[in-house]
Amino acid sequence: PAFGIFSEIVSTFAKKKLFGYKSMVYAMMIISILSFLVWAHHFFTMGSGADVNAFFALTTMLIAIPTGAKVFNWLFTMFRGRITFETPMLWTIGFIVCFIIGGLTGVLLSVAPADFQFHNSYFLISHFHNTIIGGVVFGYFAGLYYWWPKLFGFKLNERIGKWAFWFWNIGFYVCFMPQYVLGLMGMTRRLVTYGWDKGWWELNLVSTVGAALMGIAFLFQLWQIVYSIKHFQKDETGDPWNGRTLEWSIPSPAPHYNFATLPQVSSQDEWWEEKQRRARGQLAPVRPKLEPIHMPKNSGIPFVMSMFWFAAGFGFVFDWLWLTVSGLVGVAVCMLVHSFNYKTDYYIPVEEIKRTEAARRR
Repeated sequence: PAFGIFSEIVSTFAKKKLFGYKSMVYAMMIISILSFLVWAHHFFTMGSGADVNAFFALTTMLIAIPTGAKVFNWLFTMFRGRITFETPMLWTIGFIVCFIIGGLTGVLLSVAPADFQFHNSYFLISHFHNTIIGGVVFGYFAGLYYWWPKLFGFKLNERIGKWAFWFWNIGFYVCFMPQYVLGLMGMTRRLVTYGWDKGWWELNLVSTVGAALMGIAFLFQLWQIVYSIKHFQKDETGDPWNGRTLEWSIPSPAPHYNFATLPQVSSQDEWWEEKQRRARGQLAPVRPKLEPIHMPKNSGIPFVMSMFWFAAGFGFVFDWLWLTVSGLVGVAVCMLVHSFNYKTDYYIPVEEIKRTEAARRR
């Protein structure tokens, strides 16, 4: 999902169509398949044998190819683009740098004989955080900033957001880059002390400072949300980033039915193309006649059932029979109740759609 977020953001803030869209789709499909054949590289050291290790080492190396292709596509999208550096774009650029480091060290770990040395060390810890924080957390931060106006109708403060970004990134590298060195020096995971007699404590102290900087960055993000709510500035346009895709063609926050009529899509960036047609003075296509919109009804049963599943899973883990049985009985009751719920949908009448659209235009 984070890769999809980055593709949206890079295209929007470079003001260019995404480079190599089809190759991006194929790369995502290949990653989806290979990812099922990669996870066992975490078990190189458990004695599975040379054949098993060789297979998973090969798949781990192979997955770097489509992943690298996506990185090059994002870079080529930015190449000669009219880039603006709002917070979503900053997080995307921060991801690219961080994820490349994590990817390169991942290829090192894919070599099973080397992994025997690195696996339980802090080298692995640093690699893992390069990929998961850089590749996942940064992606969700980028998506949070990008779609926040669409969700809530106002943008988060950019100045505080940039402070948070820089504290996060500087803190990240100060925290985790020393851990590569510590891993090569022999420091393993799950240690009680920091090796005062082995020369590890200095780099661990540096790493602690980096963690503190990331903590400060998180406080900046909380302040940013509170500040933005207090100094509320409503987004009147529905399109604060000059976006390219159709969600930016409707108001912020979006009506509960999203689109009054089904959008007609003729290009990859339909909303961007529509704005270009308007700028050229071309007539907008005639919108189809409004019709009642079919909607699903909300239900709290899935949420309640998820709590019972959690209780059952907890009971299974700790071998608490009473909690396991209680959780599974709760799941069964929820499924039974839900199976007799026949009123699962409704229609929004045309009159309500007209009122909502008229209020939006006002």
